[in-house]
Amino acid sequence: MGDIEGIEKKRELRCPDCKSPNVITDYKHGEIVCKKCGLVIEDEMFDFGPEWRAFDEEQKSKRARTGGPVKYAKLNKGLTTEIDRYDRDIRGGAIQPERKAQLYRLRKWQRRSRMSDSVQRNLSIALPELDRMCAYLNIPNNIKEECAMWYRKAVTKGLVRGRSIESVVAAIIYMVSRKHQLPKTLEELAEASGVKKKDIGRSYRFACRRLNIRMPVATPMDYVPRFASELGLSGETEAKAIEILHLARDKGVTSGRGPTGVAAAAIYLAGKLTKDKQTQKGIAGRLAGVTEVTIRNRYEEIARELGLEI
Repeated sequence: MGDIEGIEKKRELRCPDCKSPNVITDYKHGEIVCKKCGLVIEDEMFDFGPEWRAFDEEQKSKRARTGGPVKYAKLNKGLTTEIDRYDRDIRGGAIQPERKAQLYRLRKWQRRSRMSDSVQRNLSIALPELDRMCAYLNIPNNIKEECAMWYRKAVTKGLVRGRSIESVVAAIIYMVSRKHQLPKTLEELAEASGVKKKDIGRSYRFACRRLNIRMPVATPMDYVPRFASELGLSGETEAKAIEILHLARDKGVTSGRGPTGVAAAAIYLAGKLTKDKQTQKGIAGRLAGVTEVTIRNRYEEIARELGLEI
């Protein structure tokens, strides 16, 4: 808010002598000068930046006094102290024998403090599992961080009690990926987590209800970029498939249909129009959660409603 007020103030600033709004800020000397007449309007500006200088990224990182960013996907959010097992001091010399017992006790109590309650013990299992599933599903780091944040909220509210950790982690990934229009199918999540689709869906609905989250609705357009990438299709075919889906939605063809099947059918139809041909069997074999029969049925419905005779 302060930055916005500062920008507004600078916009309103005018030279008191010539009334010109054309003023410049000299950060080196801490002055505000009128560019037209040269009048020094302000000569005691405060510099809120660091008092040190850095000429490259290495110097900047060494002299910065802040720590690393908070990471929800780490057990201690990335802010922890590590007491290693090498029994060496800061110079690399051996620790005196009478100090080794003290370091051993410090190490032991540090481990105990990390697992001091049930929430920490749950996170110590769930966060590595989240990291593994996100790596398996090629989920970017920003979505993984948001998944970890929502999982921490679920654990704090006691939503994981009585449910398997894997099913709740998969449900959170399913929810957040749909929210960011990068949805994963239940089949993919079941394969990555080893949990049945039914259990993931039940945990997903329960988490959305208890966390007061409106269930995001996945549309066929959300699946098209990923499906096109997996099939190795051109950008023209992808754009044509999205155009077909918009027309089909206006006609009401996509209502009540599974989004993955409709997206696959639109890609098949777009490929025929752009001569980037794919067979129905080939598409069904390379995409998770889509069958050849579903593609054929959705393709016939879309082509008939849009008046495309192919």
